[in-house]
Amino acid sequence: MRRPKFISFDCQGTLIHNPYVEWSKKLYADRLSPDALDTFTRHFKSYRFDETMGPWKPFRDVIANALERTCRRNGIDYDPAFAQQIYDDIPNWKPHPDAPAGLARLAREFPLVGLTNSMDSQIMSNMNQFGVPFHAIITAEQVQSYKPRMKGFDDMFDQLGVVPEDMLHVSSSFRYDLLTATDAGITNKCWVNRNHEPVIPYVEHYEVADIGGVADLLGLPAAAAA
Repeated sequence: MRRPKFISFDCQGTLIHNPYVEWSKKLYADRLSPDALDTFTRHFKSYRFDETMGPWKPFRDVIANALERTCRRNGIDYDPAFAQQIYDDIPNWKPHPDAPAGLARLAREFPLVGLTNSMDSQIMSNMNQFGVPFHAIITAEQVQSYKPRMKGFDDMFDQLGVVPEDMLHVSSSFRYDLLTATDAGITNKCWVNRNHEPVIPYVEHYEVADIGGVADLLGLPAAAAA
């Protein structure tokens, strides 16, 4: 692998656990059987993705529209207050347990960049939990476009003053990130297997189990013992 000038990361899902499954269970387990709840959760995931494909809108609307469509498809009443509860909880979402230590190893050698579908008003509550510096955190709100659309990647290259080959992009999602990163010209891509998406083998990538694996891939020293 060519040594990258910057390492960019998807944030929610890759670095931060996004508890949509837990919220679906909390809000709808009393209305749906376990099998129906699994279907509901799958539909909610699909509609969230679909809602990112058009013109930018606030992420509150992405969640609300996706949840309303999911409820309609599954034959249950939609309550806007439920969507608001999910949205309001986003600043409380926690890092994956492996992420802080893995990022600390990487930050000693490389400038880190967040490329996220988050809102400016929410993302720093998540990112400040890592305790490591980020050179830049680029949000969908700033670029007025959600991944998987390409504008966020293009704006990131412009903001950093690099070409795609200078980057290593890290994500747990092919659909939101790694397919578009490939189209954008990023040759160094790392898939963090968080077990929430299947692999797409024809997309060239490195696979790791956690963020520490990215540091191992780059040959960085192990974290010092506590």
